[in-house]
Order: sequence, then C-alpha cells, then structure tokens
Amino acid sequence: MRPLSRRNVLGIGSALGGAALARMTAHAQTQTNTHGAENDPSISNPGPENKALLAENPNSNTPPPTDHGDVGPIWYSFDLTKKRIQEGGWTHQVTERELPSSKELAGVNMRLTRGSFRELHWHTADEWAIMLYGNARVTILNPDGTMSIDDVGKNDLWYFPAGYPHSIQGLNPDGCEFLLVFDEGMFSEDNTFLLSEWLAHTPRSVLSKNLGLGQAALAKLPSDSLYIFPADLPKTLTEDRAAVGRQQSPSRFTFKMGSMPPTKRIPGGEVRVVDSHNFPVSTNIAAAMVTVKPGGMRELHWHPNASEWQYWMAGKGRMTVFMPIGSARTMDFKANDVGYIPATAGHYIENTGDTDLVFLEMFKAPEFVDFSLNNWLRHLPREAVTSHLRLSAAEIQSIPAEKTEIIAGS
Repeated sequence: MRPLSRRNVLGIGSALGGAALARMTAHAQTQTNTHGAENDPSISNPGPENKALLAENPNSNTPPPTDHGDVGPIWYSFDLTKKRIQEGGWTHQVTERELPSSKELAGVNMRLTRGSFRELHWHTADEWAIMLYGNARVTILNPDGTMSIDDVGKNDLWYFPAGYPHSIQGLNPDGCEFLLVFDEGMFSEDNTFLLSEWLAHTPRSVLSKNLGLGQAALAKLPSDSLYIFPADLPKTLTEDRAAVGRQQSPSRFTFKMGSMPPTKRIPGGEVRVVDSHNFPVSTNIAAAMVTVKPGGMRELHWHPNASEWQYWMAGKGRMTVFMPIGSARTMDFKANDVGYIPATAGHYIENTGDTDLVFLEMFKAPEFVDFSLNNWLRHLPREAVTSHLRLSAAEIQSIPAEKTEIIAGS
C-alpha cells in the first residue's frame, strides 16, 4: 500500500467524484430515452396515483425531455403550510424549514380583519411587504423619535429595518391580506419581539419605575401575548398624523407601487422594479412585479447578485431552472406558490394559462440586476456565436437584440 500523501488523497477524491458523476449521469433522464419511453408502456403507472395532484402539476411529474439531473428544491406552496389562527386574523409562512434551498429569504402571508392589529413588535430581520388585498394602516418609529404613519392599499409596499418597532392594522371595508418577506431564511413569525410579552415578563416594580404608572394601571396590562387581536378602527390618517405633529418621520417607509408606472411595458406584459434606487429605505431587498400575458414568457435570463425568491400572485405557469453539469428542472406554479432559483442559475417562466400571470421576483440585494441570453448573444461577435451554436449570420440577426424581459406569445 502506498503511503498517504496530498497527491494520493486528491487522486482518490477525483476518482470518487468521477464515479459519482458517472452514476448520476447513468441514472439521469436523457432526451433520447425519454422520447422513446413516451411512445411505449414505459410511462404508464398501473399503481396508485393522486390523479388530482398530477393533473395540477403535469410538468412537475412528467417533465420535458430536456430536464436532467438534480437542481434541488425550487417549489413550495403556502397552501401546504398550517395557519396560526387567532381572533382578528391568521398567518402562515414558507421559510428555509419548508424550502431548504432558500437560505436568504423567507415569506409570511398574513390576514387581518377590519380593525384588527398585528400588535406592536419588531424583528431580527428586515421586513419587506406588499399588500395583496384590502387596506391597512402602518406605523414605524425611527431611532430619532420621529414616527411614520401611512395607509397602504393593494400592491403598495412597506419596508421596516430590523429592530424598528412597528404595527399593522386592518382598515375598512374588509381588513387586509399581505405578504411579508424577511432577509433571513430561517426567520419565524412566531419568534418576534412582542410588546405584550416583554411587559408580561418584566417585574411590576421595574415597569412602575420605567413607565411612571401605579399598580392599578399596571394591572390592566396583558398577561400574555396579543400577537393578532381585534380592536376599534383608528381615526382618519389626517387625525393620526396631526396627533404625532412635528414628530413625523422625514423618511418614507412605504411605496405606492400600485400606482407606479411600469418600469418596462412590452406587448407580452410589463415589469415594475422597486429597489434602493427608487425606494431608498429598501437597502437590503430588491423586487420586481412581473406580469406575463397568455402565451408569453419571462425570457431566458439569470441574476448575478443574489438568489431569487418568488411569490406567484395570479395565473399559472411553468419554470425551468438550469444549473451546472447540465442539470435542469421544470416545475408547475400557481397562485400562492413560492419559487426559488439559486444565484446565477439560468431560468425562464412561461405563462401556461389563459389569463395574466403575475409574480414577484425578490432578492436579498440593494438593486435588481439581470442578464438576458438574447442580449448576450446579439452583443457578441457573430463569428463567436456561430462557432458555439452553428447559426448563420442571418439566423443570429433574427434573435432579439435588446433585453425585453418578457417575450410575447405567437
């Protein structure tokens, strides 16, 4: 036996890695054998099947022949998670626990009835939010003692930095529902700093000294967490702001994306980008809301600066994610689903329904950045493209030259 050395160990590692790759390739789907299997009994399944689930996810169960290898989990759904229900609303979440590949961002979906509060609290992570339905009033305190109060409606945003105390209250006529995105993959909505819990776990003598309240007043304080609870509707926004007076914050923690003109509008759909360039307080989370018309697709592209966390708001579609060693995975998506794409991984999203597809692209980054495959190919010397893809000059010329973001259906 040869004595162990760095060269020997590296050689053993290379051999094992090569063997593992060979096994993976041997068991991977190939276009040739898949095409053959589609025309004989190989694809049949005489055993038990969840036909309703299969009908909802045709590309996930029987992917295109171009799928290959393993790219890791790229799909989950809020509809598979349990709801925490309290008088006044509910909440549920998709975090790294449910979608293990998503280590940068986590999402929480919450509903508040008319007048109900998500109680005064703060987090260990930055909070980015979009209103999905209804109206709400949000408040947030700055370290300098100034207060920001605003009302938000459908498709409006807010951004609350980690540690900043805030509240959310449902308004007329039917409260609200919203999506929260946090810049911690393992974030948990059950693990937040609640005002009620802090006071309940602080000695009364300390509270009396700090707050200047007597025992009769302290006896009124909650003995347990409120979290979500019903309350009376607030006064008008004008009245609440007047009560704050000169202590209103000069910083804007809300953004009216619902009335924002599209960043790009094309025949196949439109894109609205919100990042630190137009929403300065959003220093750590960038977003794009994408609408794709029926038959259209979000073009083949990738993002160099962060992984992508998606929330599907309306419609249905399919997405394929491409990774090194020729790995590719296609999954079906519908409203209330969550998608994930590793940083720099190539992908596309295709509208497979007969209504508009609307989804969010979220990034733990200060700005939205993407590369277009078409744009890349058209900016290279034609000889380089021909050498790689065997396309003629005329064929290369027919590829769209500009980054369109969305390609219209034929």
